[in-house]
Amino acid sequence: MLWRKFNGDPIKLPIKDAVQEAIQREALAGNHLKVCIGTDSQVKGKETEFATVIVFLREGRGGFMFIHNEKTLLKYSIKERMLVEVAKSIEIAYELCDLFTEFNVDMEVHADINTNPSFKSNEALREAMGYILGMGFAFKAKPEAFASSSCANKVVN
Repeated sequence: MLWRKFNGDPIKLPIKDAVQEAIQREALAGNHLKVCIGTDSQVKGKETEFATVIVFLREGRGGFMFIHNEKTLLKYSIKERMLVEVAKSIEIAYELCDLFTEFNVDMEVHADINTNPSFKSNEALREAMGYILGMGFAFKAKPEAFASSSCANKVVN
């Protein structure tokens, strides 16, 4: 899985090592971190592109993020696509959760799903929320889900 920084620089380490390095670097600099993980997608013609982000928030001092993009030719209904986004976020959250526990970093999984029933994405809200909470992770949906609806949204081509 290829990850990059926001400036486009590739992350050469396995993502777990890169995240641990970032957490340790920020702790040494005296920053308290919170991590938000989210995925967004866009359909263009026959292709669906997913962007997953790991957003590191420095309490009162901005933040930075790691990005992974992935394309597929699979076709999804809106509900399926929302749940695939959530699954991608959970996959990376699960891979990293022991690091967050070890270094006492709060983590949330953000779903790009609208809490307003008049939006199509709302069809997936109950399942997504159950999936994320069932895995033991904190959950945010729109409008609080900035990792998926703002950060990942900006980096999905």
